[in-house]
Amino acid sequence: MSLWEIIKRLYPYVRPYRPLVLGTLLLTLVGSLAAQVNPFVLRYTVDTVQGLLNANKGLIEGANLLLLVSGLLLGKEIINTFIQFGQKFYGEKIRINVSSTLSQDAVRKILSYQLGFYSDNGNQTGKLQTRIDRGVESLMKLVQNFFIDILPLFANAIVALVVMFSANLYVGLVAVCILPLYFWISYRQADKLNGTRRALRGLREAKSQGLVNLIDSAVVIKSFVREDYEELKQAQAQQNLQEAQLQTRKTNFLFDGLKTFTEQVGVVLIIILTAYLVLDRQISIGAIMFHILLFNNVSAPIRQLHRIYDEMNDALTYSEGFFDILDAKEAVEPTGPLQPTHLHGTFDICNVDFTYPSGTQALHDVCLTIEAGKTTALVGLSGAGKSTIINLLCKFYAPDRGKMLLDGKPLADYDTHTLRQQIGLVLQKNHIFKGTIEENIRYGLMNASFEQVQHAAKQAYLHEQIMQLPKQYESDAQQLSGGQQQRIAIARLFLKNPPIIFLDEPTASLDAIATEQIKNSLDAIKQGRTVIIISHSLAQIVDSDCIYVMKEGRMVESGTHEQLYDQRGTYREIFDASARSLNIEKLARVLVDDEDEVGDTAA
Repeated sequence: MSLWEIIKRLYPYVRPYRPLVLGTLLLTLVGSLAAQVNPFVLRYTVDTVQGLLNANKGLIEGANLLLLVSGLLLGKEIINTFIQFGQKFYGEKIRINVSSTLSQDAVRKILSYQLGFYSDNGNQTGKLQTRIDRGVESLMKLVQNFFIDILPLFANAIVALVVMFSANLYVGLVAVCILPLYFWISYRQADKLNGTRRALRGLREAKSQGLVNLIDSAVVIKSFVREDYEELKQAQAQQNLQEAQLQTRKTNFLFDGLKTFTEQVGVVLIIILTAYLVLDRQISIGAIMFHILLFNNVSAPIRQLHRIYDEMNDALTYSEGFFDILDAKEAVEPTGPLQPTHLHGTFDICNVDFTYPSGTQALHDVCLTIEAGKTTALVGLSGAGKSTIINLLCKFYAPDRGKMLLDGKPLADYDTHTLRQQIGLVLQKNHIFKGTIEENIRYGLMNASFEQVQHAAKQAYLHEQIMQLPKQYESDAQQLSGGQQQRIAIARLFLKNPPIIFLDEPTASLDAIATEQIKNSLDAIKQGRTVIIISHSLAQIVDSDCIYVMKEGRMVESGTHEQLYDQRGTYREIFDASARSLNIEKLARVLVDDEDEVGDTAA
């Protein structure tokens, strides 16, 4: 993005603060005029002192001059203090307000995107965080540089140039001739760093993502004793980043030295020219200091520009990634106009194909019907496409081809948020937010009373365990065991009480007793609702009204447990393998022997 494009993008964010902007501009104008007082006072002082010395007058005659000069300079500094305070305060207020708006806009946009946006390789957690943080930071530096730094500096420079030209044309021309050379060097510097900065951004994003993965994978790393390997990977990433940073700094130092040299050439030329004019009796001695101070006001932006320009280039680099997030319109979650008031829950899926953003095709010509008020099970090996179907039914993704109907109407026509309010979803691994147990359960129904939260926890067989904790419902939910966190997710489902329920391995993290308890609760909540369940647990699926069997993204069998078992197909293979893994034969013998012992005792 060019600087002008960034300014156009920032304008809507700055526009609400136009009074502050106008106030800052007014103070900048007054401050630039006040900054020219010193050269005039110094010229008057030098010329007056020279006149007193030529007239053989001393300190007594010059006392009034000293009082006048001291009063003028002190008064100007007092006024300038208030001006600078106003400039910085208003500029900082603009920066903070715009920063907050930008950050909140990024959050709002990200929440509106569909899941495919997050699964894209370029939008991983660490990369998104780096893009947003560095993007907002660099854009705010741009606002700060413009309203707090650049604007006052260039206002001073322009006013000083006008004064220089009005005082002496040749001195003004010398000052003007230096500026194009300086800006050309700055342009070459930016051009040289353009590719390096983009590479630097990519390295920073990769390093940030690496740290996120490192923390998330701590258990696996330690269990395989791979600390040295991971440390080496991070060291390599850090070394690549370090080399890119050093290359950037090396280029900066080289060009900054050239710019400093150019500025000093201007100062030398001003001194030589004004000295010549004094000797030629065209100007007074005081005019030497007068023009040097004016040129100092002109060169102040030059001395600051290498820092400001560096930060502006950062803004050019990171703003692209930040605005890419805001502009991902194709990732916005689709929605429809249909507001479902009461859903029966009959889903019809016909000839559906689906491919994930990574390029993996998960579904091939899938057809199935989920009847309202009944329990439908999806069975298949890992990667068969079971969870993908639930993702499509929740409108997390849209199919590539085929029809998906809900109660006879296209699923895409339903308002996405309203639809999801009537769907309950429990996954194999559910996210637990930072906060208390009560807050996490209440996520299912935000306005629920504490009594409702407790009742949901009891239905999920979690209440008694919560009461044994020191802070009970105020305990940190993220400190609970995996099984307890799974019960929180199930408690959310009970609290939401939706007409449609999707269960994806809902008891995967629970022990046998907890699984039985939750199964009894789920059996109770299933009554009169449309339920889709994915589970490798035989007990969860055998009593389903209909079972669909999937294999490699295709629907291969359907029917009841008895029908599918008698077909001796894929379902029979999965069922028999599950039975063998549970050692059903041995368990059955133990149960038979136990019954025989009970019978003998009774006899």
